[in-house]
Formats: sequence, C-alpha cells, structure tokens
Amino acid sequence: MKCEEIRERMPDVAAGVSEFTADERNHLAGCTSCTGQLKGMRATMSLLDEWHAPEPSPYFDVRLQARLREEMAKPQAGWLHWFRRPMLAAALTVIMGVGIGLFLTHDNVPTVKPPVAEVGGAVSDLQTLEKNNDLYADFDLLDDLDLQQNVVPSPQNADNTADN
Repeated sequence: MKCEEIRERMPDVAAGVSEFTADERNHLAGCTSCTGQLKGMRATMSLLDEWHAPEPSPYFDVRLQARLREEMAKPQAGWLHWFRRPMLAAALTVIMGVGIGLFLTHDNVPTVKPPVAEVGGAVSDLQTLEKNNDLYADFDLLDDLDLQQNVVPSPQNADNTADN
C-alpha cells in the first residue's frame, strides 16, 4: 500500500464518512508519517465541528434594506445604464441578428469570375498536343487514315523552297 493512496482517503476517514480497510490499517501501523497526518486531520476536523458561525447583528437586515433603497434611488449614470432599457436591448438584438445573418450568408453569394484570357491559337494547340501526347501517340486510327496524295505546296511556299 502506498502513502499517496492512504492520504487520498484520509479526509473521508477523519470526517467519519468511511473507515480504513485492513491493508490500510496495517500500513498506518508501520508508517509514522501517515499516522501523524491522520492525527492532524482528525484534530482539524474536531475543531471545525466545534466552530460556530457568528450571528449577524440584529439590525443587519434593516440596514441592508435601507442601503438597497438608497442605491436604487440614485440616478443611473454611465453607458451601462442604456443597456438596461428594454427597447435598446431589443434593437441591439435585432442588429446583431442581422449582422450575423449577413456574415453567414456572405459565403453563399455567387461571385463573378473574370474571364481568363485565352492564349493564341497556335500556342494553345501546342499546349493541347503536349498535354495529350500519350493519347495521340497510341491512337491507331490516325495510322489508318488515307493521306491526300494530290496536295501541292502553295505558290508562296514553292518560291521559298526554290530559293533555298
């Protein structure tokens, strides 16, 4: 049995609420520290049992009532006085409700996103080919297409190739 376990139960035993078990009694017989602490707690509990609360003055209630009447008769000053008025409290409640409602519904308002500027045609085609390179590389249908045999270069391209 450990001293900490005994000391947790000491207040209940000292107050007379419960009793120690046989193991706890054996520990107390051998441990002078726990025995001394138990005696001290029992002495404290007996002093608390003998103590009586002092009686208030017979005129205490009369003086308290007079003091309360004086305080109630004083004019209320300061900004906290405004919060005690029912109409102001109701108005503040409505304003807070509207504010919270607007805050909570603010996320549900659809926002218009600005249009994204499109990249030029050739650049966007190259980007699309780059993204889909694997798809086009394994696409067997492109191999089966008949190529046009009668394609002639444009006259502009023919002049450029002749010069080279």
